[in-house]
Amino acid sequence: QVQLVESGGGLVQAGGSLRLSCAASGRTFSSYAMGWFRQAPGKEREFVAAIRWSPRSTYHTESVKGRFTISGDSAKNTVYLQTNSLKPEDTAVYYCAATRKYGSRWLSISEYDYWGQGTQVTVSS
Repeated sequence: QVQLVESGGGLVQAGGSLRLSCAASGRTFSSYAMGWFRQAPGKEREFVAAIRWSPRSTYHTESVKGRFTISGDSAKNTVYLQTNSLKPEDTAVYYCAATRKYGSRWLSISEYDYWGQGTQVTVSS
């Protein structure tokens, strides 16, 4: 059974930083792309950032550009999200996800079929 496990969330003051991690546990698999998504109470789950392994490319949604950076290691199916200059509006459960399908529309949430359980990020004002 393939599982994605997030870690690194917590409570931080506005302007602070957190480094979120996501790694596969159990069966090893190769992914085409991995991404980070977040969901605040009463809101729909939204795209944050994603990384396509080959050719390597990353994309960050406008609201986090310049503050968040996605990185990772394709061989280990591991991704990180460095979050800097955090704002209260960033408060949400952050989920990592993966798609194995070659040629997937990797910027689309519907393409991701492996999901972690989420890690809570809370930013105080």
